[in-house]
Amino acid sequence: MTETNHAANHPVVSSDQWLAERKALLAREKELMHLHDQIARERRALPWERVEKNYVFDTPAGKRTLAELFEGRRQLMVQHFMLGPGWEQGCQSCSFMADHTDGMNVHLAHRDITMVAVSRAPLAEIARFRERMGWQFKWVSANGSDFNHDFHVSFTPEEQATGKVYYNYAVQPFPQEEAPGVSVFYKDDAGEVFHTYSTFGRGVEVMMGAYYMMDLTPKGRDEREVPYKMEWVRHHDRYEPQAKTAGDSCCSAHG
Repeated sequence: MTETNHAANHPVVSSDQWLAERKALLAREKELMHLHDQIARERRALPWERVEKNYVFDTPAGKRTLAELFEGRRQLMVQHFMLGPGWEQGCQSCSFMADHTDGMNVHLAHRDITMVAVSRAPLAEIARFRERMGWQFKWVSANGSDFNHDFHVSFTPEEQATGKVYYNYAVQPFPQEEAPGVSVFYKDDAGEVFHTYSTFGRGVEVMMGAYYMMDLTPKGRDEREVPYKMEWVRHHDRYEPQAKTAGDSCCSAHG
């Protein structure tokens, strides 16, 4: 979108009128917050399913089971990170999600939550990309495991050949062999692990705090009307320098 699209003919009003309209919007925002709280309660009330399969992952410390990934906590949150075997780099959108993780981790840990990224790429390929991006969060490999397939974020060539796969709780077309998602698990006193929740598609925006900051601004997310709205996202080390300021003209920006 251009600046003109946002600014042209936008209402400018007195302080009293602005305050009245802001209070009206505040009432709507409070409705949304209350609905969010209600849905969160309903999410916590969902029944669980026992994880029967013994999933094993490659980690920098050696082989670890799903139960061992909890690291002594009751709750485990998994980012299904799109990085397949042989990929040069991870998915840009998943990387955008992961850019938020290191800052959250200390706070999650103090609420009995361990967070880990899981990808199907071998551990050496994960480590190479993780080092490039400068991340510190835990990231393990499900290579050779059914984990990604069972949680419907990796698809076999045979599945892809049909033109549709099971993703986000529906059979639908999906253009890649890997897909994004977030899954949550709970471990009880007996050491049994339960799958409590998974979200896919736009549900993974829960990790994209930057998006919610953009939503507060006049230009919002400023994305083009194309099927893949996140086309603008780059790996954080691949953005072009942004020298333009609010006072720059088009000529000075491109000169």
